[in-house]
Amino acid sequence: MATIKFILNGKKVTYVGNPGLRLLDVLRNEYHLTGVKEGCGEGECGACSVLLNHKIVNSCSVPLANVDGLEVITIEGFSETKRYSVIKDSFEQTGGVQCGFCTPGMIIASESLLNENPTPSDEEIKIGLSGNLCRCTGYQMIIEAIQKASKDGDGLW
Repeated sequence: MATIKFILNGKKVTYVGNPGLRLLDVLRNEYHLTGVKEGCGEGECGACSVLLNHKIVNSCSVPLANVDGLEVITIEGFSETKRYSVIKDSFEQTGGVQCGFCTPGMIIASESLLNENPTPSDEEIKIGLSGNLCRCTGYQMIIEAIQKASKDGDGLW
């Protein structure tokens, strides 16, 4: 048993338990944040993406002990922001959302990318999304969504 303290979606939390558990499992099972999804369980698909100190990580690959003292933002926390609204609207308007399974991870990846590079080229978007898989859209509509978010959210990033 260990005590892990971190900031989760803007609130200080304390978890007492196994520090070796995956962040993904603790977020879903203890904090009931179901926007993080287990797709592959190997850090390859991005369905479990979260922001850890504002950098994208696959929560299925992060032991809970590694978040002690850090900030974790899930799609639920990010959805409270203006940036989220711009990205969400862009995904909806370009058809970047189909089945929805990958969407939370794609939106987190989009935020991470736009935070680092507010006006990415198509190639930079492809690289920024390279850790996230989508089986429905064929990616072009997601690329268009990020281009639109970059333009519509000018000044937010």
